[in-house]
Amino acid sequence: MSSVNYKKVVIFTAPSGAGKTTLVRHLLNNIPELSFSVSATTRSKRYYEENGKDYYFLGPELFKKKIEEGAFLEWEEVYESCCYGTLKSEVERIWSLDKNVIFDVDVKGAVNIKQYYGDQALAIFVKPPSIDALLNRLKSRKTETLESLQQRMSRAKMEMNYEKEFDFTIINDDLNLAKKEAIELVGTFLNKEVVV
Repeated sequence: MSSVNYKKVVIFTAPSGAGKTTLVRHLLNNIPELSFSVSATTRSKRYYEENGKDYYFLGPELFKKKIEEGAFLEWEEVYESCCYGTLKSEVERIWSLDKNVIFDVDVKGAVNIKQYYGDQALAIFVKPPSIDALLNRLKSRKTETLESLQQRMSRAKMEMNYEKEFDFTIINDDLNLAKKEAIELVGTFLNKEVVV
């Protein structure tokens, strides 16, 4: 890609387990002009995660302080006492590197980011082929308790109602086709002139 315009954002969102993170990783591996926006969270770090790479793991007090300071582009209490958010400084950090930002965020956060950046943003909703397929994917992860699985499924059903808020939908039934579609959509957007 030659004539990439910087200071753009690409937003991927989906119900948990639909495959957005897999698609975002694929884009990062294939489009060097993209850089991943690391979200902040109050939740505990999983054994395989790295602070500053997977998330900025902030305690609840620091997260609250950042909210009060207006440091977040968007934030949400996704599950009870478990907050996620995007720091404005993270977007500026990536743009300062002459990269475009790619987000892997929850649905409400994605809507807020799209509203904030308008035409500078491409918002893509990743949809599972069915709710049953989503349930099977979550079960196969073997990271969920029965209670957390029920929470995620309840949330997924609500999140599916937001699909119409996004620029495009990718149905992740065949992963290779979904990857190809993601590359085409993002590549076209990054090479398009945007009047800011």
